[in-house]
Amino acid sequence: MRQWLERLEARQGLDHLTRRSRHLVVGSFTLLLLLMLYRGLVVQSDSGSLTPIIAFVLPLVLFLPSIIAHRPRGHAWLAFVSLLYFTQGVMIATLPGSGLRGLLEVIASLALFVGCMGYARFRSRQLQAIG
Repeated sequence: MRQWLERLEARQGLDHLTRRSRHLVVGSFTLLLLLMLYRGLVVQSDSGSLTPIIAFVLPLVLFLPSIIAHRPRGHAWLAFVSLLYFTQGVMIATLPGSGLRGLLEVIASLALFVGCMGYARFRSRQLQAIG
């Protein structure tokens, strides 16, 4: 895997890979955030409180400063948090009538994981080359 990544970096360049992984992170993060807002609103309509919205959205919102500041370490931690959403999406996908919503959550969280790990690697290597 390491050799494959090094060949990919040599062939496409760190700038290009960093930019593409950044786009994947921003897109999948936005999709996952919207899915969590929707899920929180659906659960909130049953309970009448804002607690479900906060519980679903807060873990993602806590990583906004890292995403905005382009910090590789924050992206690496977000990748691990995205695995929690992946697990949740798999569980939701098995419920009757929630298959599509669960599948969308699985796809968004998996894309976020791949994008974050790629960005953390490529951006770290960019920063090492600069400094």
